[in-house]
Amino acid sequence: MADNLVIVESPAKAKTIGKFLGSKYKVVASNGHVRDLPKSQLGVDEANDFEPKYITLRGRGEVLDRIRREAKGAKHVLLATDPDMEGEAGLHSPSSILQEQNRLSPARGRKLCAWLRTARGLR
Repeated sequence: MADNLVIVESPAKAKTIGKFLGSKYKVVASNGHVRDLPKSQLGVDEANDFEPKYITLRGRGEVLDRIRREAKGAKHVLLATDPDMEGEAGLHSPSSILQEQNRLSPARGRKLCAWLRTARGLR
């Protein structure tokens, strides 16, 4: 198992970045958004300071399980977002879930911007 887990949004980015980083890094894709606010009810908890109530999107449970398993064995978790709002939102859910389950802490987790997709740019 690799010491470092890198979570990106798309499988194509995971494949490209994985080639550049080598065997000390495991690169996985979240495949876009994995959680959202429910459509059939109010998406916040009014009694708890309007805390959002997220639900896992249908078919995304396996993706989250894979990310959890990989994060459990990694020494460091890197969240590689795109430099736009959509990129930030795409990795917000995996990040939040790992934090809730104590698998991502400030000591283990880092955020980086993955808009550089060349070997030279990633160094």
